[in-house]
Amino acid sequence: MASDGKAVTRKKVFSRETAVSIDIQANKSIIWALLTNAEDYKRWNSTVLSIEGDIAKGEKIKLKSVLDPKRTFKLKVKEFEAENRLVWGDAMGKRTYTLKTVGDELTNFMMTEKIGGPMFPLFAKIIPPFDQSFEKFANDLMKEAEFIQNSK
Repeated sequence: MASDGKAVTRKKVFSRETAVSIDIQANKSIIWALLTNAEDYKRWNSTVLSIEGDIAKGEKIKLKSVLDPKRTFKLKVKEFEAENRLVWGDAMGKRTYTLKTVGDELTNFMMTEKIGGPMFPLFAKIIPPFDQSFEKFANDLMKEAEFIQNSK
């Protein structure tokens, strides 16, 4: 996958997967801190209205997104590998965040969300596309992480 911040969506009959990847001029620890501080998301991320709860392994969070502001997504943090991988989701799907060191204070950020299941074809058309939202998320994260890195 390219690291240009452009989202890619793959559609199948019973699932849909959207991914975005971008190189960020910042240390993984800065990016990880942003991704795991629930209360701070709405300050730097234009795609998230709110996140309640602790972003930690086994914890439950409540997320409100600009894509569907009337809905609260109740998610469980399924994987939490500090500064490397974070996964949360529900019965319908999961979102995975991956951080990889590319060079000196250069980190590749990848976000992937796969949704689906046997009933997916019945409601696939009413789920909005994620591409633009994923691109905004990645760019918001890049801007904030690079700002923090350059403020050091």
